[in-house]
Amino acid sequence: MAYAVDLGVFLWLRGALGQDPLAAKVASFLAGCTVAYLGNALGTYRRRAVALREYVAFFAVNLAGAAVQLLCLAVSHHALGLTSARADTVSGLGVGMFLATCLRFWGTRTLVFRNAA
Repeated sequence: MAYAVDLGVFLWLRGALGQDPLAAKVASFLAGCTVAYLGNALGTYRRRAVALREYVAFFAVNLAGAAVQLLCLAVSHHALGLTSARADTVSGLGVGMFLATCLRFWGTRTLVFRNAA
């Protein structure tokens, strides 16, 4: 669900509204991160309530993942000159998302919800 929110917001801002790809990615990250935390805290790790410490740690792990995605997007868009909406989607939400997901999986299990049974 978080990926769908991230992708949907990015495509809407980048395509329909014509926003800069990096600004669109920042906004879509914030929306996706919040959905992902709620899904993990209330679903996967079965918390009865959300905790500020966990949300801050989750946000930090996801910020590192977002940096990976932004780096992939920036290299593709600005360094390689691949400026189409399709190229931005593949680099930021394809390659970048794969690499960031690996980092987020490790960080979420070991740093955020480490005390979960």
